Amino acid sequence: MTETEQYETALKLADETPVAFVFNAIPYAVMMATYQDIEDYAYGFSITERIVSHASSIRSISIDPASDGITVHVSIQGEDFKKLLQSRRAMTGRTGCGICGSEDLESLHTQLPQVVQKQPITITAIRTALASLAEHQTLNAQVHMVHGAAWCCAEGRVQILREDVGRHNALDKLIGAGLRNSANFSDGFCLITSRCSYEMVQKAILAGFTTLVAISAPTTRALRLAQQAGLTIVALARTQAQFLFTGNVA
Repeated sequence: MTETEQYETALKLADETPVAFVFNAIPYAVMMATYQDIEDYAYGFSITERIVSHASSIRSISIDPASDGITVHVSIQGEDFKKLLQSRRAMTGRTGCGICGSEDLESLHTQLPQVVQKQPITITAIRTALASLAEHQTLNAQVHMVHGAAWCCAEGRVQILREDVGRHNALDKLIGAGLRNSANFSDGFCLITSRCSYEMVQKAILAGFTTLVAISAPTTRALRLAQQAGLTIVALARTQAQFLFTGNVA
């Protein structure tokens, strides 16, 4: 549509569906997500929700698609299942929020691991990743509205990228894909196309990233969490300029 004329065209839109996570036959949460990479999502969600402490605690995953959504059945080891029963929450999430459904404020202050920093990531590597990011976002190239989360090596090459309508989901899918491929997230950095919120920082720390690079700005709470854990945050990142908010780069 312009000021002088209207015309019709065909556009591809992203689809989203309810994804119900069930652990050892116990319903846990229903999230809204895109259809792609559901098994990756299950692995990443299980880790960042701290349902399991390690990917090896997941015995099996089965995916049951239906007309009204997808049910993901996850079988986990006994000790992790006992912990899940003690801290179980009922949650319906719109886009994978990492703290939505928590029952009280105290549950937000659980201990996170300290980030073990290696050689600082270079600005050159960050700019290399930013310059090539769009070519790896194949779904976004079609629908123009999904978030992306990428694991990049120390030289800035994109190793794994996942996309979703929810920024939290995209990061969970990336984490799950990395776990399934034995990725060492402490080598390199995480690049996200969204804002750097508290939950995104929390997920990055739990996954073992040392540096998180975000296209948009961080929140103050996200920065406090990153500083406490030792996570480097680079945000408002563009190919020509980036802001270092906490930590170190080379």
